[in-house]
Amino acid sequence: MIYVRSALFNVVFYVNLALFLVLGSGFYFTPRKWSIRALQVWARSSLFWLRVIAGIHMEVRGASNIPKGSCLVAGKHQSFWETFAILPLLDDPAMVLKKELSYIPFFGWFIYKFRMIPVERTAGTQALRSLVRAAEQAVAMNRQVVIMPEGTRRAPDDPPDYKPGAAALYGTLGVACVPFALNSGLYWPRRQFLRRPGTIVISFLEPIPPGLARKPFQARLESAIETETKALVAEGRQRS
Repeated sequence: MIYVRSALFNVVFYVNLALFLVLGSGFYFTPRKWSIRALQVWARSSLFWLRVIAGIHMEVRGASNIPKGSCLVAGKHQSFWETFAILPLLDDPAMVLKKELSYIPFFGWFIYKFRMIPVERTAGTQALRSLVRAAEQAVAMNRQVVIMPEGTRRAPDDPPDYKPGAAALYGTLGVACVPFALNSGLYWPRRQFLRRPGTIVISFLEPIPPGLARKPFQARLESAIETETKALVAEGRQRS
């Protein structure tokens, strides 16, 4: 039955996305904030279908740790789930994402409409400079910059592999950083079509205030995310 429900959800998910991109194309011409609200409605609808069809629920912990206004939000990346599930949890998110997505018709156009932050991951220091410039603009607009410090999806038991992007942003933006942990990889595994029923937990942790040097920040960020992630993965496995 899990195969049938997974297949059905995948079809509904991408049909829902296509409908948003095509029927919602008018939002390309509205004020950007209106378009962001439409994006958040799409994300909530996707979470609804995920719950109804695949039996995957969502639990949010520590939402009060997210400050109002601009901040840096940095966390674990285990599946595609968090790339859309986090959108309704923030007022005006500016997601850091791979530039290849911006080449997709309709989808890529909206990436620029939303003023997300596409990054060419193979461009080295040039990509880092572009990332910082775009993030500074987002913070000036009172937005929340969202980055996955490992840069790509990793399975729940993979060793951490943190890249310098989050630390570079933290050192430049002068805002608090809110770490987050999750266990989405247990239920929406990367590179698999299966969607396993259960409850994905996303946990926002105590903000790291601005002003730390790069190495202490990197160590504190990684420790916070990895410690909480291990606890959430163990909790999820115990529930199952």
